Amino acid sequence: MLRGIDVSSHQSSDFSTEGLSFVFVKATEGRSYINPKQSAQASRARDAGCVVGFYHFLWPGNLTAQAEYFVEKCASRKDDLLAVDWENTSKGTHASNAEKDRFIREVKRLRPGHRVLLYCNRTFWLNHDTTSYAGDGLWIADYVTAGKPRIKARWRIHQYTDRPLDKNVADFGSEAALRDWATS
Repeated sequence: MLRGIDVSSHQSSDFSTEGLSFVFVKATEGRSYINPKQSAQASRARDAGCVVGFYHFLWPGNLTAQAEYFVEKCASRKDDLLAVDWENTSKGTHASNAEKDRFIREVKRLRPGHRVLLYCNRTFWLNHDTTSYAGDGLWIADYVTAGKPRIKARWRIHQYTDRPLDKNVADFGSEAALRDWATS
């Protein structure tokens, strides 16, 4: 299992990259928020040789506009991973299953050279998802033993804790295998 983290504006741009193979950076949310630290956080990960990914926190409604906003404002480069974060918003709402699927498909259409993943927690996967559509891979949050999420679906990345920050493992045999997958 490869180790990685995900960061947002709540974390420093000077995080430790020791032992990490990948870093996901929050880029955008809805149609109005841009992480002001995303470029610096991505640079930190790139300088350490990590595979870099960016994610968008999805709100209900205006899926095409959100997808366009994400790919335009995201500091991604060719072969970076892209992901959608599907969970409850600060207002207690969430995008529907159909909206989640449309967003992933739109990002894939707008950025065909990138892998696009779905991030969600175990509750969303088991109780809200009805299509099992996760784009190019499922990034599942379930705070249990690393690499042992309590789901039956195939997953690519497992977020297993949020303390002291979001820590993840990726189901790849090597960093080269992750890079090859990201670039294929």
